[in-house]
Amino acid sequence: MGQESIQSDGPSSVSENYSKVVDAVTATAKAVGREAADITLIAVSKTRPAEYILPVLAAGQIDFGENKMQEAESKWSALKMHHPAARLHIIGALQSNKARAAVALADAIHSIDRDKLARAVADEMAQSGRRPECFIQVNTGEEAQKSGVLPGNADALIEACREIYALPLAGLMCLPPNGEDPSPHFALLRTIAERHGLTKLSMGMTADFKTAIAFGATHIRVGSAIFGARPV
Repeated sequence: MGQESIQSDGPSSVSENYSKVVDAVTATAKAVGREAADITLIAVSKTRPAEYILPVLAAGQIDFGENKMQEAESKWSALKMHHPAARLHIIGALQSNKARAAVALADAIHSIDRDKLARAVADEMAQSGRRPECFIQVNTGEEAQKSGVLPGNADALIEACREIYALPLAGLMCLPPNGEDPSPHFALLRTIAERHGLTKLSMGMTADFKTAIAFGATHIRVGSAIFGARPV
């Protein structure tokens, strides 16, 4: 994937963009009475080649997000060899047949959304001994085209992940519908998490991470504000 396919100023602008996002996270956390250190910024590097990622690594960023396992493997197998402190988060829909690859490479999986996938991930963890932390994705907008367990079924999946599959369940994730006020969706996710004593909330992206922080996000997934606009 060449530089010409990405609509931004190029790798040279990434470090400056990253600094602005870090400053915005710090200022937003302070404004709502939170500590920035309690918020994990995930730099979403999907579709970005290594030359865009390296400046962010050099600036001290540790956590990165990818949507597709094939792309994650092609980039991060090598990047993690040279940057062992880097942590990879799988944030896109995950097929059950990709569970082995995800468990082998990822440090966190944010898209557990059904029993079959939970079972596949648990089986791979048992075989490999690796236990990346897991988030259950909740489809708060109940959108037919979007991954995620429906809110009404979330309690049962949470219990299954804990009691049946013994997954290292850290929290919940959501992706509010485009064009809607994200606040009710963030509030709903927080309510479900609190009901189960889950302390981590993966919510908020470039357009709404400030709102997400106000609603208690512990993980925000920011891509275009760091790496520039993606191709349409």
